[in-house]
Amino acid sequence: MTTSLRTQGLSKRFGAFNAVSDVTLSFAPGARHALIGPNGAGKTTFINLLTGFLPASAGEVFLGDENITALPQHARVKRGMARTFQINTLFPGLTVLESVVLAICERQGRAGVLHRTVAAQRDATDEGLALLKTLRLTRERNETTRNLAYGKQRLLEIALALATRPKILLLDEPAAGIPAGESTDLFDVISQLPRDVTVLFIEHDMDLVFRFAERITVMVGGKLLTEGAPAQIASDPRVKEVYLGEAQHA
Repeated sequence: MTTSLRTQGLSKRFGAFNAVSDVTLSFAPGARHALIGPNGAGKTTFINLLTGFLPASAGEVFLGDENITALPQHARVKRGMARTFQINTLFPGLTVLESVVLAICERQGRAGVLHRTVAAQRDATDEGLALLKTLRLTRERNETTRNLAYGKQRLLEIALALATRPKILLLDEPAAGIPAGESTDLFDVISQLPRDVTVLFIEHDMDLVFRFAERITVMVGGKLLTEGAPAQIASDPRVKEVYLGEAQHA
């Protein structure tokens, strides 16, 4: 398998409006790939097409060698695709550890047994603690989610996505709403995720993009403008014109 995820001619129309037009992209296993572009470029719509949140108007999505275009969201999750959203979706009344154990038990088909205590789910608890250690959330394991700082909530959302053991992790503006210092810490954690997880992320902070992405795709008006290594993107005059600005990264 040379690609972990790819699209062929993927498109989405809303009436006469082409939100995504004929996008053909591929992502290598273990990639750290950024998707950037101005507001309205079609980035989130593209992610929604990958996950099955929206049906495609045309084109195909492949996970590895399997055509998953017709699969519903939950089936794509079962095959190894997980995502986060621009606004986090958490369990505010649960502790950090309880939330992760619930997600693990859901993956194992045992979510209904959580009327028992988390302590009774020994294997899931051990896995959850290991995951929290990876994401630097061990100290917060017994904190109620609603009481977490927003940056820690974003990390918890990533922990819940990783609890599904994804092959593909799709992050929609993971640093949105997080102070600059905390967003760097967040991406430090993301950059250290295991290489068996392919990461595709949308991000508007170009400092974060150029620091952490190994490859960058630029979308404008629902279409692909260009794709390349960070140095190529930073020096591309078309990208400077439509998005980065002439003075930035010159």
